[in-house]
Amino acid sequence: MLRREIPIGVSRGRVISLASGRIAPGLDGTPLSEPRAWGEGIKALCWWGDEPVGLELVESPQDDWPDGRTWLSHLPERWFPLVSTALQVGAWALNHRFCGRCGSPANRLDHEFAMHCNNCGHRNYPRISPCIITLVTHGESLLLARSPRFPPGRYSTLAGFIEPGESAEEALHREVHEEVGLTLGRLRYVRSQAWPFPHSLMLGYLVEAASRRIVIDGREIQDAAWFSPRKLPQLPPLYSISRELIELHLAEVRDGR
Repeated sequence: MLRREIPIGVSRGRVISLASGRIAPGLDGTPLSEPRAWGEGIKALCWWGDEPVGLELVESPQDDWPDGRTWLSHLPERWFPLVSTALQVGAWALNHRFCGRCGSPANRLDHEFAMHCNNCGHRNYPRISPCIITLVTHGESLLLARSPRFPPGRYSTLAGFIEPGESAEEALHREVHEEVGLTLGRLRYVRSQAWPFPHSLMLGYLVEAASRRIVIDGREIQDAAWFSPRKLPQLPPLYSISRELIELHLAEVRDGR
């Protein structure tokens, strides 16, 4: 239902109100308000079906405004692109109000996602940081790890940012070796997912480890272990690509593939 064309010349429509990564409850338990006039503080974002959507950045959230992860955990999957776009564009607009070259105030253009500096002409576009995310397997077993930032008991797949000059596959080998000391065999790309916390693009892989000997780095990874498909820890939420990689492997084990 999301159309990524920016509604140019539109002055009325639905609104997503955003503050500090939290989104105001809208109509019928969704993040969209009823159609209303767009004031100066509302910028065109996208189309939701045939309805234009604007983004309003608010100074402080109210107590009942859920954060992005809460919205994504309760909404149907079709809402993910809209919530993700609002969160990523909102973070970019908030963090690039001034020119990174000369420090002058920057202005958001109406026809594209761009902040333009009238003083020196520099133009800034939304930042997207590519990452790899991978489920490492050895036979039926899954290697899952936990970060100190995770809720108690939760384990997930491995992930890391792609460094300058590095391919996604090179980053995959490097990150897995750095975090758990494993050498990899066969790699299979699955799909990508925008991850708006705050501006990542996750490239998802299934990979096979050449051995089961784990050496935890002790910095980014608090714990890592091999798990049987029949005895798993608390897993990441269903809307995440990490959970999709896990469920894909579990389905292939059930099917004997």
